[in-house]
Amino acid sequence: MKLTAETLPDDPHLLKQMLMELSAQQQSGSVAQLSVRVQALEERNRQLELLVRMMQKRQFGRSSENSAQLDLLTEEAEVIQAELKQVKSLAEGEQKTPTPTKRAHKAFPASLEREPVKTEPDSTACNDCGEAMKHIGDDVTEVLDVKPVTYTVKQLVRPKYACKACNTISQAPAQPRIIDRGTGSARLIAQVIVDKYADHLPLYRQSQRFEREGIDLSRSTLADWVGRVSGTLMPLVEAIRQHVLDAGKLHADETTAPTLKPGNGKTHTGYYWAYARDDRPHQGDAAPAVWFQYSDSRKGSEPAKHLAGFKGTLQTDAYAGYNLLVSQGARRAGCWAHVRRKFVELTEVAKDSIAAEAVRQINALYDIERQINGLPLGERRRRRQLEAMPILEHLKAWLDTHIQQCVKRSPLANAIQYARKQWPELVRYADDGQVDIDNNAVERAIRPLALGRKNHLFAGSAAGGATGAVMYTLMGTAKLNSMNPLAYLTAVLKRINETPMTEEEDLLPWNIDLAEAKYAEAV
Repeated sequence: MKLTAETLPDDPHLLKQMLMELSAQQQSGSVAQLSVRVQALEERNRQLELLVRMMQKRQFGRSSENSAQLDLLTEEAEVIQAELKQVKSLAEGEQKTPTPTKRAHKAFPASLEREPVKTEPDSTACNDCGEAMKHIGDDVTEVLDVKPVTYTVKQLVRPKYACKACNTISQAPAQPRIIDRGTGSARLIAQVIVDKYADHLPLYRQSQRFEREGIDLSRSTLADWVGRVSGTLMPLVEAIRQHVLDAGKLHADETTAPTLKPGNGKTHTGYYWAYARDDRPHQGDAAPAVWFQYSDSRKGSEPAKHLAGFKGTLQTDAYAGYNLLVSQGARRAGCWAHVRRKFVELTEVAKDSIAAEAVRQINALYDIERQINGLPLGERRRRRQLEAMPILEHLKAWLDTHIQQCVKRSPLANAIQYARKQWPELVRYADDGQVDIDNNAVERAIRPLALGRKNHLFAGSAAGGATGAVMYTLMGTAKLNSMNPLAYLTAVLKRINETPMTEEEDLLPWNIDLAEAKYAEAV
């Protein structure tokens, strides 16, 4: 029956009873809907937890894509679990948000602007006696806020002055800009570059974002900015390259870069090669740096060309493409992280696997490294000879014994052979304090490219790959020197056109003064 003013009873008791019945019906329906939602979320949560466990078992895999996928799955699982808690609390009749899990909270940076928001009590008079109360302190809780992005237009004003007597005009020269007659400031162009190469936002998406703000910046305009700036920054990349090649020990790694093939719209596999210098683990004075190069192939001739003349120690994984460099005079050191991953994969599949003994011994080697990290070269070598060499000798004997006992071409046999085939390179670190136990220094530098590959799908051309190498070199080196890539690129773009070639090294990440006053107002 439809409820109207005419059909409702006049008796207050009957009205109350009807309202209670309607409320119960509505609550019952809401609870039923919430229960369905809880069941769906619980099932989704179980699926995500299963996927996360599967990814965790493969987290020591060869490629960094596994790590990116694991991060995404874990993120979604955490969102679902939080939503599940909230829906459950509503289904149980709780209207307030459940108390979140307590976690150690890192203080917000002191450089951020603080904006006090005071909440005064209704009265500062004592409820008991009526006397005015005295302020004795404040409880301060910090909540991170954000202001919408604000675009501004800088008007570069140049007053003109005329002399009537001499019929002459005086005017200041035009302010220098990173791109001649360009409409973007150094900060804006730096932001476009960082968004593309550090945060993996392709230019067409950036163009769409500008369009939402009513700003007409086409993809082709943004591409023109990036390309022209890349050419301007090449001298800095060359200086970083030379700095890297001057090292006595380098880390090297490569990762795929799918590249569009001109003419047919298909892609072929290009490669980014990364060469990192990091002397901090042995108290070296040289600044850390990473240098990227792009190539169309993975042939050993590529690193041989990039590192022509290098006679130091090259630390890599087991890829044979670096052997040509060894034939040209370089020494090669191996990576224990890659060896460890292969044995860890076996223990994840079978907890009682004998591979666990190899993992235990390799972990003992890493325990020593944690203790000697940052010590001088001589002390690192002494501790490794004293403490690591006995473990290495025992592990070598263990590998030689078990290769005879396990089934040929089995996963365990493959893991053992992987270590035995490069044993001289793997133990080289124990006799050289300059060499690290693994190749993680360059793997950390190259890891962001995997996420970029997922977002961009492919590079537009080999030339685009080369431009990427310029940007990855500058931003990767800035990060290694604890510098914000956006702040660094902004400072460089403001100054590089006004910096003589003989002084361009002053713009390298380990030399530049980001706060130099005379460039504060530069565009």
